[in-house]
Amino acid sequence: MLADEVAAGRPVALLTCVAGPPDRIGRHLVLTPDVRHGSLGADGIDDAAAGDGRGLLAAGRTGLLHYNADGRPGSGVTVLVTSFAPAPRMLVFGATDHAAAAARIGTFLGYRVTACDARPVFATAERFPGAHEVVVDWPHRYLAAEASAGRLDTRTVVCVLTHDAKFDVPVLSLALKLPLAYVGAMGSRRTHADRLERLREAGLAEPALARLRSPLGLDLGAQTPEETAISVAAEIIAARSNATGRPLTGTPGPIHKSAPG
Repeated sequence: MLADEVAAGRPVALLTCVAGPPDRIGRHLVLTPDVRHGSLGADGIDDAAAGDGRGLLAAGRTGLLHYNADGRPGSGVTVLVTSFAPAPRMLVFGATDHAAAAARIGTFLGYRVTACDARPVFATAERFPGAHEVVVDWPHRYLAAEASAGRLDTRTVVCVLTHDAKFDVPVLSLALKLPLAYVGAMGSRRTHADRLERLREAGLAEPALARLRSPLGLDLGAQTPEETAISVAAEIIAARSNATGRPLTGTPGPIHKSAPG
């Protein structure tokens, strides 16, 4: 199962007991986002490690988990989680200078970046040298096809930079219904208010609208497309890590958050 999932480019994790009672060392549990196979030797540890392991898998991270004999956090049993996950995706909609800058910084951060715009004269590889692929299609149609094909997951980031309601509203109406990591849209506060009304008219409820990051990015005083891309990247990282986005000089505790366990 592990080899098949890796070969297919689907996220999968191998959990191995590396410390504990002799009869459990070397036992394995294989996890996908929905299924698990094998056992670490005890139901309680299997259940706990599956939950924690999926958290690490969703982030594409490898780490150690520590439990006591009944599966509660503690000592006595150590489980190594090795994640095999394809690069998370960033979908950049729009063919503006800001979109091109966002695509470049997305690649720098390790995302597999797709740029999409309905206008073939603008959606070109020359305009998006930082993207892994450039697609000519209506944004909402492309997003719907990718969702239907199962090529989006809870790590996927969507940046809507078209600044045009006829593109923005249909793609955001769909994106905000999907279990994605981040959905952001460019625009002034006036544009944002107008966009919210259009999305409400399209049938979106307030909980879905609350997921929209608009205007997208952190308050860095960005002026250029490149500076704006940095502010967007900073917000994506903060959202992924459930961090505040505040200056470290004003926050207590450790700078680097550790993995579970």
